[in-house]
Amino acid sequence: MDYVVTPPAVVAIPVVGQTARFPVHRIYCVGRNYAEHAKEMGFTGREPPFFFMKPADAVVAVEAGQTGSMAYPTLTGNLHHEIELVVAIGKGGKNIAAADAHQHIYGYAVGLDMTRRDLQNEMKKQGRPWCIGKGFEQSAPIGPITPAAQAVGVEQAEIALQVNGQDRQRSTVAQLIWSIAETIEHLSAAWELQPGDLIYSGTPEGVSAVVPGDTLEGSVAGLESLSIRIV
Repeated sequence: MDYVVTPPAVVAIPVVGQTARFPVHRIYCVGRNYAEHAKEMGFTGREPPFFFMKPADAVVAVEAGQTGSMAYPTLTGNLHHEIELVVAIGKGGKNIAAADAHQHIYGYAVGLDMTRRDLQNEMKKQGRPWCIGKGFEQSAPIGPITPAAQAVGVEQAEIALQVNGQDRQRSTVAQLIWSIAETIEHLSAAWELQPGDLIYSGTPEGVSAVVPGDTLEGSVAGLESLSIRIV
């Protein structure tokens, strides 16, 4: 087939123990899904889940054992880290019941939802969409995907982020307000999930700014870690 411009390359993520990679379709992110993070952002209680999206080419796929790089983005002086458990969808579907959600999960990875917080906050004040704060280039670093069968106990696992060797965020996935299964149920009622979709499930408390030269080390117990340097 001929195209009037060159088609973009497929965005793909390494998979633990395989040479084949996971192609990315869409990136869904869950907002304020840990109670303590919701509090630090000025909210309390178990509000209904809400979602925003990033483009597939926001992904920075980092190989196991390597340190990737992310360029400090334009227009911001307040770039925040948000460590997250990422769910990779292997089987699509619509109106998926929480009890059946596990059948649709291919695997899990450690990810970062990088945020231009000053731009996001300004858009919030104006009542405007805040895509500019979330959906920019290289805003979704991610480590290798561990297939679900190998990720035993991931929904109770410790999740943590260190910046230059110092703890910034530390919690457990069990502290999610909306579990992975419940999130898939809500998401699939609004969008038909597709193989290749990623779900960034939310971040715990402790989000704060990073600057060029910082090295971020993210982990979820039982998964390959994620290391990335801001340049």
